[in-house]
Amino acid sequence: MTFSLRSRNLFKTIAVVLALALPTALAISSADARVGGGMSSGSRGSRTYSAPPSTTTAPGSTSQFNRTYTQPGAGMNSAATAPARGGLFGRAGGFMGGLAAGFLGAGLLGMLFGGGLFGGLGGLSSILGLIIQIALVVLVVRLAMSWWQRRHAPRTAYANADAGAAPGPQTNYRSGLAGGLGSGLGSGLGGFGFGANNAPLEIKPDDYEAFERLLGEIQAAWSNEDVAKLHTLATPEMVSYFEQDLAQNRARNVVNKITNVKLLQGDLAEAWREGETDYATVALRFALTDKTADRNTGAIVAGSEQPGEATEIWTFARRPGTGWELSAIQQTN
Repeated sequence: MTFSLRSRNLFKTIAVVLALALPTALAISSADARVGGGMSSGSRGSRTYSAPPSTTTAPGSTSQFNRTYTQPGAGMNSAATAPARGGLFGRAGGFMGGLAAGFLGAGLLGMLFGGGLFGGLGGLSSILGLIIQIALVVLVVRLAMSWWQRRHAPRTAYANADAGAAPGPQTNYRSGLAGGLGSGLGSGLGGFGFGANNAPLEIKPDDYEAFERLLGEIQAAWSNEDVAKLHTLATPEMVSYFEQDLAQNRARNVVNKITNVKLLQGDLAEAWREGETDYATVALRFALTDKTADRNTGAIVAGSEQPGEATEIWTFARRPGTGWELSAIQQTN
């Protein structure tokens, strides 16, 4: 009898610890270290909800956006200049995200202590328990509706795109090039494959040089937590996501350092124009050293000193009289 009672008390103690730690665990496990947090974020104009064509560099599929200001059917002309804000369900401690995690933890406690899903809270007041149940039902319905809209948005969004902006990867002169320089192409072009200029928007060697330069400069500014510099390299929307991720790192008392960035291979997936804005979506495979260290001690808490590789889809935007800016990062599947 004594052993059974002790075991029960120990189990309850473990349950309490897990329930209290669950919101933090959910927040940390969803974040990768490097720029963009391992998520798909940003906007691709009217093609935000259309998957980029596959390329030699990224032959698989591309994940849909986890974070974007663009609504289905809307272009980036309004999204790119949207003010920085934390999403309602954002990773940086959005209100509904924290509320849902708290409900989940409380529900686990209620079930483990024999009071049902809302037993831990219902004891305070039956009305409070009812309100919580209604709030959870509304939350689940809204999440389901949001998922359904994203699932069925691509065809509708593409139908509203410019008629002359037909998707399709440009044919590569140097398909499969990895590292090194192409004959007579210059040192600044790294591993990019050049297209046959059959897209509605022509991407020139200078543009490829800009994409490769931005890859390195954005990683450096991120590592230095230089938000002012990031504002000169990316759209306000992307900078708002960077600020959220950096705030999370500060809350965890860690800093992420990305070094030794080198483009290994790159392909243009598509390029087009919407109004006065040019867009170019490129697949990038690059080497990097990615480590996260404790701010106080410098001890590595994630990643390592060993170099690794990453393949991502980056979209750049350019307006008249300005240079290219990063407007989206998407992960490959």
